[in-house]
Amino acid sequence: MHKITSFFFFLPSYPSIVNRNSPVFVEDKVSPTPTPTPAPAPSGPAIPRFAYFISGSKGDLEKLWRTLFALYHPINHYVVHLDLESPQEERLELASRIQKEPVFNEVGNVFLIAKANMVTYRGPTMIANTLHACAILLKRSNDWDWFINLSASDYPLVTQDDLLFAFSSLDRNLNFIEHTSKLGWKLEKRAKPLIVDPGLYMSTKSDVFWVNPKRTLPTAFKLFTGSAWTVLSRGFVEYVVWGWDNLPRILLMYYTNFVSSPEGYFQTLVCNVPELAKNTVNHDLHYISWDYPPKQHPHILNINDTDKMIASNAAFARKFNQDDPALDEIDKKLLHRKKGRFTPGGWCSGKPSCSKVGDLRNIKPGPGSQRLLTLIFKMSYRLFDNQCK
Repeated sequence: MHKITSFFFFLPSYPSIVNRNSPVFVEDKVSPTPTPTPAPAPSGPAIPRFAYFISGSKGDLEKLWRTLFALYHPINHYVVHLDLESPQEERLELASRIQKEPVFNEVGNVFLIAKANMVTYRGPTMIANTLHACAILLKRSNDWDWFINLSASDYPLVTQDDLLFAFSSLDRNLNFIEHTSKLGWKLEKRAKPLIVDPGLYMSTKSDVFWVNPKRTLPTAFKLFTGSAWTVLSRGFVEYVVWGWDNLPRILLMYYTNFVSSPEGYFQTLVCNVPELAKNTVNHDLHYISWDYPPKQHPHILNINDTDKMIASNAAFARKFNQDDPALDEIDKKLLHRKKGRFTPGGWCSGKPSCSKVGDLRNIKPGPGSQRLLTLIFKMSYRLFDNQCK
């Protein structure tokens, strides 16, 4: 099997993708020093910027594309990734679509990781994939404030104008990471077993396997667990990637053999650094309907969950099937987004609407901003009580 980096030369139906200097490929745009996005920085009151990482696997092309359009705002940064299990044709199709979208070309803020990573969701490869995106975004630009990791099965419940408005008043050091030290059943099923993830050294996906003997709990740091989906401050991302303290590397090696490590790595890291823990809100800003017990697999959301999603005041929800009617309902009621189009915002210009980039300072929040602020202030008010316990 050819790697995607060489596969371009075997598909004549994609001649525009052969040009490796095209801005669609994130690896070609990464330079030794930070390079700002072509989008002009707005003047006036500080408006935050988000750096999104949206990842998917085999069969997720259409879901990822829809989520990207629903999340898009020219002030932000977007790195997208279809993992190594997805067919090369899907990854090439994604690259082609990004190249052909006029707004993406005008702004230059949507990039594809061309060399796909292997991702096995119960092993550490998901962490490696996320850290890869973090490192790319740090090198690409120094003008974003929060990193948000999402999957193709996620979908926004607020517009980007709502999100930008809500976060404009927040301390830029805040992290939104669901966490708890009460491991419960995870103590025996996650913390003590030792696993090996073949995704670290194989080019095809297979499940993790267990090895003996089990290990004892660590004494050098305290374990925490929580959601794999986070909103991380730039300062925390810099600490994780650059690692001027040794703890990020120690924990990365520890979680290499940990079952479902994406649910523990960032939580354990942030909660074992007091300076970071005090700025961490115990919420992932997602609406997720878990099975109970043991809260191991999320239910697939449908149109009957719409009212509960809205009532949660969350910014995002998961998990959705492709083109589920619930997504159409969210587009209609919450995002006011038409099929195949961007979510409307103050930046939209041209005819049809949002076909051109207008004033980036023009933020038009709707009811979603107030719902989100209600949740954020509620959780922030409890910040001290929830601080890594």
